[in-house]
Amino acid sequence: MKQATQNIQATITTLERMTVAQLQAKYLEVFGEPSRSGNRDFLIKRIGWRIQSQAEGSLSERAKRRAEELARDADIRTTIPKARETEARAMKQTVKVPTAHDRLPIPGTILTRKYRGQQIEVKVLANGFEHEGQTYRSLSAVAKVVTGSHWNGLLFFGLTSQKRNGHE
Repeated sequence: MKQATQNIQATITTLERMTVAQLQAKYLEVFGEPSRSGNRDFLIKRIGWRIQSQAEGSLSERAKRRAEELARDADIRTTIPKARETEARAMKQTVKVPTAHDRLPIPGTILTRKYRGQQIEVKVLANGFEHEGQTYRSLSAVAKVVTGSHWNGLLFFGLTSQKRNGHE
């Protein structure tokens, strides 16, 4: 175990000497996807965590369940992020980040869901959602009014599935 700890520490020391571009390349190697961050400290911490978790094991099942609970209860973003321009080997490309809005039906659609014996109906508007004569900015806000607790609106109304163990 001591040898593994020394190897991890040596790797982290090496990371601390890398440039942001080198760290982004290492991030791609370790995570299998490009990093959206250019923050050097963040990249060092994330890569170090990943290397350590691969060497010593990942989160406990309890911690994973808690993370899932927190993610489920998080509010969805209400603004569309701007497309990012990234540079990959001197070639410019625009990366469009998928958003919750990509999963919403067109305005005029009526979303329904049965909850505790009641039929819940929500009309999709161009700039929000209508439920029982009230207009809301997000489906999560409607779900909170209906249930009394925080819900991911897309999940509550069945517009997305919840991932478990890396599978949908």
